[in-house]
Amino acid sequence: MRAALISLGSKSSQWTIEEMKKYFQTVDSINLKEIEVNLGGGEVKVLYQGKAMSKYDCVYAKGSFRYAPLLQSITGSLFHTCYMPIKPEAFTIGHDKLLTHLALQHYKIPMPTTYVASSVEGAKKVLEKVNYPITLKFPQGTQGKGVMFADSFSSASSMLDALESLRQPFLMQEYVETSGVDIRVIVIGDKVVAAMKRKAVVGEKRANIHAGGKGESYLLDANTKKIAVDTAKSIGAEICAVDILEGVKGPQVIEANLSPGLQGITAATGINVADKIAKYLYERTKKRTEKDKNTEATKIFEDLGITTTEKNVQQIITNLDIRSNKIVLPKVVNDIAKFNEKEDIVIKVNKGKIFIEKM
Repeated sequence: MRAALISLGSKSSQWTIEEMKKYFQTVDSINLKEIEVNLGGGEVKVLYQGKAMSKYDCVYAKGSFRYAPLLQSITGSLFHTCYMPIKPEAFTIGHDKLLTHLALQHYKIPMPTTYVASSVEGAKKVLEKVNYPITLKFPQGTQGKGVMFADSFSSASSMLDALESLRQPFLMQEYVETSGVDIRVIVIGDKVVAAMKRKAVVGEKRANIHAGGKGESYLLDANTKKIAVDTAKSIGAEICAVDILEGVKGPQVIEANLSPGLQGITAATGINVADKIAKYLYERTKKRTEKDKNTEATKIFEDLGITTTEKNVQQIITNLDIRSNKIVLPKVVNDIAKFNEKEDIVIKVNKGKIFIEKM
């Protein structure tokens, strides 16, 4: 099977590619910046370095929020031709905090109370009623960037004025007191494969590793694991990171990350997360490939006039054994068909197809 990882070439992506090589026959590293998608003329063309992209059994695409439209275009074009762990719409939902929170709300996943206003004036009216401190966030951003904290109405109001002058959209969110601690969880499929507790450095409220936070391995309870897995499902991702705060109200999701860094959590937990991702991709791709083969075999039977829904019809996938220009059928075929050397048979032949039945 052939696989490709589309990314910006981060260290985490390089690790994942090396692990994928243990499972797939071929693994290509594709630079997201060198891909273009051509729309029109009744078809979509995905080009890499100016040429049509090769066909793969598995494509794992990831990248920052700045490339969300391109990622959705790429995955939307390839989603039905190969296995992909992230649905096309996930790149829009997962890279936008407002859309993420709307998905969480829809699936009843616990999260801090979040406020959206149509204008700065409307936002200030909200700020007059909330408890402080409060968090202000850009809808897009990673590694804790674009997250601000206001401890009073006046400071929050000043931040809003600055955001208005920059024409920068924002969200307001209830502040959850955790003493600068959050939980980073890696979800693969329907399982949590690694989790770490991150502690912010002194004077910093953000616990992100890129903001100086320190990580240590952390054991989640069953409820928190379920919340993390449900979060991944809500945005359409089989592989992602989920950030959780554990406050007095219990675990609350603050973010989902479609392209998480692996260095911090690998060092903190000692778990080879890249290998777990690679193995999952292989197993899911293998399952899809086998399903496609069965579907193709079913179509061949149907083209020959056999309906595979018939009670006595069975499908057998095997290699041909050709001896002296004769095809030797596996024993199991005759065991099922119960042919007899004395019986006449009818053989219908077409290119790539043979159908045998008793007269």
